[in-house]
Amino acid sequence: MTSTPESVAASAAAAAGSAGAAPSSVIAGLGAMQARRLAFALALAALAAAPGELGALTRGLMADAFFQVSVFVAATLMLFYGAERLFRFNIAEALQKSRGLQVPLAALMGATPGCGGAVVVVAAYTSGHVGFGAVVATLTATMGDAAFLLIATRPDAAAVVLPLSFAVGIISGWLVDRFNRIEYRTLTAECRIAPRIGRIRLRDIAYGVLVLPGLVVGGAQIAQIEIDSLFGIPALWLGVAGALLGLFIRAVSPVHAMTNDEDPPLTRMAEETSFISVWVIAAFLAYDYLVAFAGVDLRAAFEVILPLLPLVAILVGFIPGCGPQVLVVTLYINGVIPFAALIGNAISNDGDALFPAIALNPRAAVAATLYSAVPALVVAYGFYFLAPGFMN
Repeated sequence: MTSTPESVAASAAAAAGSAGAAPSSVIAGLGAMQARRLAFALALAALAAAPGELGALTRGLMADAFFQVSVFVAATLMLFYGAERLFRFNIAEALQKSRGLQVPLAALMGATPGCGGAVVVVAAYTSGHVGFGAVVATLTATMGDAAFLLIATRPDAAAVVLPLSFAVGIISGWLVDRFNRIEYRTLTAECRIAPRIGRIRLRDIAYGVLVLPGLVVGGAQIAQIEIDSLFGIPALWLGVAGALLGLFIRAVSPVHAMTNDEDPPLTRMAEETSFISVWVIAAFLAYDYLVAFAGVDLRAAFEVILPLLPLVAILVGFIPGCGPQVLVVTLYINGVIPFAALIGNAISNDGDALFPAIALNPRAAVAATLYSAVPALVVAYGFYFLAPGFMN
């Protein structure tokens, strides 16, 4: 079935209506957002169908994004959301009851790959359940969705970045609680991350079906075992199908970034994995297109401003969302920027957690982001000057 901007807007209205009454302006804005996503997805599909080198490169990169990142993101999210549903564990309530451990727990939630943990802490702060130090800790520790890409492609670097960000987050949160005397909070009602979808859809099942063999191919690639086909289906086409389905799920989704915690785990997995996958595919294509078709030597260009790269990466970390941060990781895994820039970005970036923070309490969001810049500068330039070749 071919989707049009009109049908996309209609599905947005239906989704919004199922979640409760919504202003017509919100519904109209959601439809426009989905139309842009659909146009982007169709453009990528056209590039994948193109003849010659352009199509072959695009298909290969889309398959790589699915096998190297998407399937592992999906597996991680299913484990996390499945366990949460199975054991009926409410993280926000646990934070509220653990006053003395709020900062370490908030940092741990931030260090968990993805943005869900950090978003929960931000919402808990707005509701008056945790202190400002917990917000700084989680935003400092989080690497957002870019962590999934780093884990899948450079697990050795991830084994350093994530624990280090966690430790820096704890120290930063404790220092803020000790010395900060400004109250940024204005108590509001509970923040609901997304409209509730409420059911498992056919596309969620289809995506899960593609993820299972994708994990086999992705695991084999990590073990450096070449699998050309699975169940008689070429591995390349399996990867392309998974990537295209992810693009479609994202295009028609009523969700901005994070899903509603009341939705089924399979639905949440499909929605959030698709969101991450779009950024990963875009980052992969942007880099390889520049190298293959524009003849750009990014490594040589960045060598000219090498001392400024950690600072630039830290400033990029201030940009809300995970897309720019995924691009930073892509540049690192391709050897374009040093580890010092990667760790600076990992500490300074807040991922998608910054969106609800800005919406609910912009003063707190800006303050927490600026606080995280201080340890980012210290750690990044510490690596730059004291261990310039580390993890490069």
